[in-house]
Amino acid sequence: MLDICLLGTGGMMPLPTRYLTAMVARYKGRKLLIDCGEGTQVAMKELGWGYKTIDTICFTHYHGDHVTGLPGLLLTIGNSGREEPITIIGPQGLEEIIKGLLVIAPELPFELNLIELSNEESSTIQCGEIELHTLPVEHNVPCLAYNMEIKRNPKFNVKKAKKYQVPKKFWTELQMGNTVKENGKLYEPYMVQGKRRKGLKVSYCTDCRPNIKIPKFVQNSDLLICEGMYGEDEYFEQANKYKHMIYKEAAEIAKKGKVTELWLTHFSPAMSEPEKHIEYANRIFLNSIVGEDLMVKELRFN
Repeated sequence: MLDICLLGTGGMMPLPTRYLTAMVARYKGRKLLIDCGEGTQVAMKELGWGYKTIDTICFTHYHGDHVTGLPGLLLTIGNSGREEPITIIGPQGLEEIIKGLLVIAPELPFELNLIELSNEESSTIQCGEIELHTLPVEHNVPCLAYNMEIKRNPKFNVKKAKKYQVPKKFWTELQMGNTVKENGKLYEPYMVQGKRRKGLKVSYCTDCRPNIKIPKFVQNSDLLICEGMYGEDEYFEQANKYKHMIYKEAAEIAKKGKVTELWLTHFSPAMSEPEKHIEYANRIFLNSIVGEDLMVKELRFN
């Protein structure tokens, strides 16, 4: 199963009841973090999932409310006893940003592997068993949307295995997608695999304007986490000016993308009660939920 936690839901500045933007995914004990705003390590402490197994940290962009929590978090991970490298992913400018942030965390007990991605083209990166995809989106600085997919092997088909006379000792290896050769004979995965099975998909899109590519990018997500900087339609001009979204626009993406569930996040500090405006999203996409700090969802394979 895949566990998702929305660590912080605030945009621009933290509030006493709202940490800044961050999300963590946990799969088979390993963790991937997207964005790391101020207060992220405090939220993770409250969550109780631990720090040591964070293998990957992704940034959508480099505004302060998305990155300033990184030095403290890395120091805390170091104090947890981690020595394995950590991968940090982000749009162009990553190396310069990390260099600046690490001025106050110069000595870490692990290496940082930096992956700087194109601001013009989509990318795919394998992070353990999570396949990570990016999409450049429109903000006033280079910005990426992310989705993560955990693919599932097709169901094992014993009839096919017997039909192709596959020795039982190779069944597991072939079911995992590997090819086996013995005595000059090649055994391939299709000889034991049946129908494909749906995996899990979570998409994360914040600090941007909608475009025609985003619904396709988030298509059929089990969960879409999308910004709703402002709730009411009356704030459209404000959102458009600063390259953000209102609830209605996030809901339209969810509907067009045929996602299962939408979590709204990245709220303006001026919006003290974001839940009061949920009708603006629900009238378009019924399964819209106003995100809260430390909201958790457990996703399981069907």
